[in-house]
Amino acid sequence: MRIMTWNVHGIFHLNPGFDLDGVCSVIRHWSPDVVALQEVDSRGRTDDPFALLAKAVGDHSVDARSIVTQDGDYGQVLLSRWPFAEPPTISDVSYQEREPRRAIAARILSDFGEMKVIATHLGLSIHERHAQAHALIDLVQPTRTIVLGDFNDWFWVKSVRGVLARICPVRTRLRTFPARLPMMRLDRIYASRDLIIRSAWTDRKARAYSDHLPVIADVVFPD
Repeated sequence: MRIMTWNVHGIFHLNPGFDLDGVCSVIRHWSPDVVALQEVDSRGRTDDPFALLAKAVGDHSVDARSIVTQDGDYGQVLLSRWPFAEPPTISDVSYQEREPRRAIAARILSDFGEMKVIATHLGLSIHERHAQAHALIDLVQPTRTIVLGDFNDWFWVKSVRGVLARICPVRTRLRTFPARLPMMRLDRIYASRDLIIRSAWTDRKARAYSDHLPVIADVVFPD
């Protein structure tokens, strides 16, 4: 199955109008089965990006809006080609007084059997991310699990990968930020030890729409 994660909100004037058609074209080009998108922002817009992105993959989606204002909302979405086994859950993984953060946990009825997918966007400080990584562990099951998103994890001290690797040791290691000259591995796909990431890559064409590159991976179920 093909998995994709992408922080889609362009800053540094890359995509100031949040070009949804361009974002959707990148997604559809790779034909993923499951996609996690971060920094979806409807603030100051007349349309609803959450609703418009919901059909970019299939008929099944859930969003987690961490910031809700009268002018619009900000958060993330999880898109799936396959149905959910039950309504996904939204967990609050916010840390103290810092920016609100959420994690989406979904059980997906894929063509390869049921699997669990956890999508998130973690914070900017070391202690914040470390606490959030432990909160994610509580959502992970030991088999058939994928955790993906923007982990903002670039420092080895109290790293997110050090926590997640205990139960999801299979992971991508691609540089995704900044998109023009990628140096940091902020965006990742983690998988439980019973899964295999057969191949993983980024898409440099996505630089036109975001300051992050997407990560796309083909995940194999050995059994």
